[in-house]
Amino acid sequence: MGIEIERKFLVRNDDWRPQADSGQPMRQGYIGGMDKASVRVRQAADRAWLNIKGATLGIQRREYEYQIPLDDAVEILAELCSGALIEKTRFEVPIGDHVWEIDVFEGANAGLVVAEIELGSPEADFQRPDWLGEEVSGDPRYYNACLVEHPWCEW
Repeated sequence: MGIEIERKFLVRNDDWRPQADSGQPMRQGYIGGMDKASVRVRQAADRAWLNIKGATLGIQRREYEYQIPLDDAVEILAELCSGALIEKTRFEVPIGDHVWEIDVFEGANAGLVVAEIELGSPEADFQRPDWLGEEVSGDPRYYNACLVEHPWCEW
């Protein structure tokens, strides 16, 4: 069993960009209902993954991820996903002992920029860069699975 410990924050400004890598465009979609878990397919360049996350709110939840053939992912995204696809570019920004993932959303979620950090334990310390805004870890509206059904532009 995999456990993900992740904290999620809004981003105040673009001060993170000078430290970021070149970014990776991603497309992802969700399959079926999400009452107990979200089932996601993600494509980034020539690789793809199937991901299952528990539907629990907060910073800690079950997570399983498996690489799948790219052709399968393209077909699943086109034919089996419900709602709109999430389109975003993910940038990695090393700060201290951690790497922040900054997601810059496009499409119906354009304008939304979220920073995520994965931790070894819920109590783990981490540096909070000046560009970090409000924590939204417990707010389900910011989960990608929810942004498919209720895009940021509609709030």
